[in-house]
Amino acid sequence: MSSLSDQIFAAGLADRFVNDQQLAELLGGSDARRYGLVNRALKDGSLIRLKRGCYVMARRLRRDPVHPFAIAQNLVPGSYISFETALSFHGWIPEAVFVTASVSPGRKSQDFSTPEFGTFSYHPLAINDYRFMTSVDRVPLNGSVAFVAQPLRALMDLVALRKVEWSGLEWLTVGMRIEEDVLLGLRRKHFTALKPVYKHRASNVFLRALEGALMASERVHDLEVRA
Repeated sequence: MSSLSDQIFAAGLADRFVNDQQLAELLGGSDARRYGLVNRALKDGSLIRLKRGCYVMARRLRRDPVHPFAIAQNLVPGSYISFETALSFHGWIPEAVFVTASVSPGRKSQDFSTPEFGTFSYHPLAINDYRFMTSVDRVPLNGSVAFVAQPLRALMDLVALRKVEWSGLEWLTVGMRIEEDVLLGLRRKHFTALKPVYKHRASNVFLRALEGALMASERVHDLEVRA
């Protein structure tokens, strides 16, 4: 291990994300000395740079592997996991997702690419005040935590991002390969929670249409079962 890795480990920070300010407090001395230690640790692979000023220790020096969702939160603080990434996490879509996608509180989309952990994307949405974290859960992951959208929130975030107009359940069941039984597991409380969230009319129209279609399908299903 490099001298920097020894000091990070001794300070109990081996399983945490560390930034330049923490390193300055830990190492003391001049900026040039700190930069030299960081560069040596990056070169020997004991330290991994996620972005400028944000680092994690290499897997061999950690108790638990760092989860991509936790990395996403540290790359853009205040963001939460959503879109296809959250849908895959909840088992709503069968396809593997190769980009960790999040909703960000800022105004610009951003992308980060890391050789070790893949690509991270961030997209702002038009969301009403005080509704940013509606239907978003705090999820423990490998000793870290991440904020992850519930399935319907992730789906509606995707609708809002792509500006999808309602065209029937086929867009979900065929286009996105979401099982209809999974959709029928949604309840009115899930829809009610999201009705104050989105600013754009099209997103709210989609939400209401989806609720109506699922409630109608559920009634038909109940009648078939009783018959």
